[in-house]
Amino acid sequence: VARRLSLRKHPECHSMAGGKAIEHLAQTGNQELLTFRLPMQQYRNCDFSFSGLQNLVNNAIAQKEKEEGIQEGEILSCVKDVAAAVQHAVAVHIIQRTYRAMLFCIKNSILPSKNATLVVSGGVASNQYIRKALQNLADANDFALLCPPPRLCTDNGVMIAWNGIERLRARLGVLHSTAGIRYEPR
Repeated sequence: VARRLSLRKHPECHSMAGGKAIEHLAQTGNQELLTFRLPMQQYRNCDFSFSGLQNLVNNAIAQKEKEEGIQEGEILSCVKDVAAAVQHAVAVHIIQRTYRAMLFCIKNSILPSKNATLVVSGGVASNQYIRKALQNLADANDFALLCPPPRLCTDNGVMIAWNGIERLRARLGVLHSTAGIRYEPR
């Protein structure tokens, strides 16, 4: 969404990563000026998906560009409102799906009945709006919320690579030959 909104060109966001730029602009935007249908409402599971939301947002941005008579790549006058609406929709989607997962774990005795903890990490945990929503969810369901400090909530790729290093050192689940393995990038 940050790339589609060309936030690198925005004077307040030119040096920020996309998620940080969305969060920054959303602070002064009006999330109620745009409403996005939440993804996967028809599925009663705990899966996350943002592709449907991304399509809705891309269409809304294109419509706003048309209304404002600007080309793709120029900054919309309502960019802060778009950022706020997107951030809110993402937060609500995460909360709904996480709540379902919490209920599933409780119902199936996967978690202890007392002192259950919700752990959130990676880039999403650096967003304070989402973190606060998750804190409210945890509090309402007697869960503790555990999040690393925002400075450690970066790209999950680093954590995956670190896990790979640790597994390699421990010689756990590491293939030493890739012969016969077929890769299919998407």
